[in-house]
Amino acid sequence: MKLVRVSLAVVVVAATVVVPSGVAAADDVTWVGPLSTRGRYVVDARGDRFKLKSGNWHGASGTWNGSGDVNDPANHHAGEKADRIPLGLDRARLDAIIDGFAELGLNSVRLPFSNQMVHDTAVLPDASVAANPELRGKTPLQVYDAVVDRLTARGFAVILNNHTTTTRWCCGVDGNERWNTAQSTRQWQDDWVFMARRYAANKRVVGADLYNEVRRTVWDDPNWGTGDDHDWQRASQEVADRIQLEGNKDLLIIVEGINWTGIPVDGLPHGRPTLEPVRTLSHTLIDSGKLVYSAHFYGYTGPNHSGATGIGETHDPRYQDLTPEQLRDVLYRQAFYVSAETGQHFTAPVWISEFGSGGRENTDPVSRAWFERFVDYLVQADADFAYWPLVGFHTNRTGNGWALLHWDAAGNRMGLFDGDDWRASAWTRLIGASGKTGQVAPVERWSMLNADHADFQQSRAVRSLPDWNPGARKAVCPDGQRVIGLSHTGNRGLCTGSWAAPTSFTTVRDESFVDTDWASGYTKVQCPADHYLAGYSATGAAFSAGLCARAPNPLGRTGRTVWFDRGDNRPSGNPGGEFAYGGYKGQCAPDEYVAGVAYTGRIGSGRTPDALLCRR
Repeated sequence: MKLVRVSLAVVVVAATVVVPSGVAAADDVTWVGPLSTRGRYVVDARGDRFKLKSGNWHGASGTWNGSGDVNDPANHHAGEKADRIPLGLDRARLDAIIDGFAELGLNSVRLPFSNQMVHDTAVLPDASVAANPELRGKTPLQVYDAVVDRLTARGFAVILNNHTTTTRWCCGVDGNERWNTAQSTRQWQDDWVFMARRYAANKRVVGADLYNEVRRTVWDDPNWGTGDDHDWQRASQEVADRIQLEGNKDLLIIVEGINWTGIPVDGLPHGRPTLEPVRTLSHTLIDSGKLVYSAHFYGYTGPNHSGATGIGETHDPRYQDLTPEQLRDVLYRQAFYVSAETGQHFTAPVWISEFGSGGRENTDPVSRAWFERFVDYLVQADADFAYWPLVGFHTNRTGNGWALLHWDAAGNRMGLFDGDDWRASAWTRLIGASGKTGQVAPVERWSMLNADHADFQQSRAVRSLPDWNPGARKAVCPDGQRVIGLSHTGNRGLCTGSWAAPTSFTTVRDESFVDTDWASGYTKVQCPADHYLAGYSATGAAFSAGLCARAPNPLGRTGRTVWFDRGDNRPSGNPGGEFAYGGYKGQCAPDEYVAGVAYTGRIGSGRTPDALLCRR
């Protein structure tokens, strides 16, 4: 939730403005798309770090407050009427707006849209694009296309952001709380496949930001992992799969944490989970190296404060009420651990895709101090970021005030660097901060498998084959990765590795390939020689089969038995992280592979995995 909203970030130089040293224009393009990830960093196609220095250019997701005449600016947020397209095209030339983004030092833009905009076939009134007559006669989606084309032609990376379902201001109890509050999950997925395909040829369209600020409706909460139709973790995983398989596999997949659960009343449970659940249940993409997590932070909200004043306000502290030490600890717990803790199944870049503060007219020392502290934290963390919002309106240099660039009805611009905006020094510090640059070395990948509720087959190769164990829930590592760990209960697994994609698989349900009694008295499901465990299946809680992939090179035959039926048995430091919270886990060493799984059918055993055969 927020007081203001915008989307799109870009960089270009205005000749009449004094720009702080160190700010470069996006037109001076040195990066090559598409983008990917290596550990905590986003990288370009050459493997160079591409730090997302972004802003939000809102409007296409809606500015209408939801009541009153939609044509009356008074019924739009802060009186800023966008007409279902990026804000400001009625007041300023498209290139002039992008020039302002360049002046700010940005290299990327988060560009919100609504699902309603995707399907809106009504031609815009000429007044909606009065400053850009070449856009007359177009639908909102066609104008969105033109904005994407021009941004990317100027060198900016564009992140598509499904901000709302209906075209209206976000974010409260407004019918846009979840991806499926006002539409079906299938329609949401179909729209994402459509948008991914639409810009697939443009390698500077770099990301799919799946849905904005998932939160509670009047009656119920979103969740992370229960498997029902309110499960944001599962829904985002499934739409990511469809985007990669059917839309555009080059896109970064950006998943924001849960923004709010519970009823904001003192004494009742409520809070802002953000990315905390990712620690024990992360996403595994079919095409690895594309996952980015995101979170939003505003000073007037808090870890347990909705941001409301009056109705819905509780006595919980806001972020701006926290001491610097408290703020650092909360930010780390809620989001930044994901990028800070390397070598985990959840390790990924964290993009703070919204933060912001009021500008010239904001005289509140508390909110101003928070903004300075938050910028300091972003600098210290070398974090990817996107300011909200970039574009706003002004009248005689007054107005909403949160935007970094404002235009009045006559097309006169008010900018961050005009000399009267207190945020300019903090922004200059942020945009010019030192951090990781140049080549980023490849890292070992760790991926979770989760067969809790349904099949979880993250292999392109396997998905193209017939069902290898009908009636069972199946989990398979991404191509090139191998199973390295299993849980005793809970049907969870851990994958790692970067081998060549397998070309053949063997399903094993019995002891046909056992070459030594490595778990006496137990049923042993063992892969054939020179095969490794790439997946497994479960019927109920019971292990039912192993899926063995042929290795690209001969594999070792000597090994050891790793028992985990009475406690964890993992390498020192638990590489890969907590992949089965609350369950016993067995894991081979990083230089080993799983050659077999043992279980027992004794009374009380449940036929769940008890031991692994780990071979070098």
